[in-house]
Amino acid sequence: MSLMQEIDEGFKIALKTQDKTRLSALRMLRSGLKNKEVERRGKLEDAEILSVIKGLIRQGKEAVEQFEKGGRPDLSEKEKAEIEIFSAFLPTQATPEELEESINQIILDLKASGIKDMGKVMKAAVARLAGRAEGQAIQAIVKQRLSSA
Repeated sequence: MSLMQEIDEGFKIALKTQDKTRLSALRMLRSGLKNKEVERRGKLEDAEILSVIKGLIRQGKEAVEQFEKGGRPDLSEKEKAEIEIFSAFLPTQATPEELEESINQIILDLKASGIKDMGKVMKAAVARLAGRAEGQAIQAIVKQRLSSA
């Protein structure tokens, strides 16, 4: 089942169970995806869907921070619930061990020998670990490995 089908199926279930929080979050997600489709003028690939989901999660985290600063725990909790719903559609995150193992393999495959090869390694690592790890975490490990190589 594609990611878009999973989202649609989750939306249908939320409609049937009348789960207002989930329904609201999935409406927001579907709206964002529709806007991206219109902008792209075509169907979205799973990677593009993941980027929309990550964008909504990032916005939600910023909103949580602002609501907590503003003394609005009710709105903060609502945003946290939406973040949790969006996160369910992301692939499982790579463990630190898996991340290091993948990056070490990429470095071996590309025969990277120093920090000058960081761009090549980063490009391959981000492609291989798309959605499973944050760019900053990948960059930190790549930099550490290449500077010690």
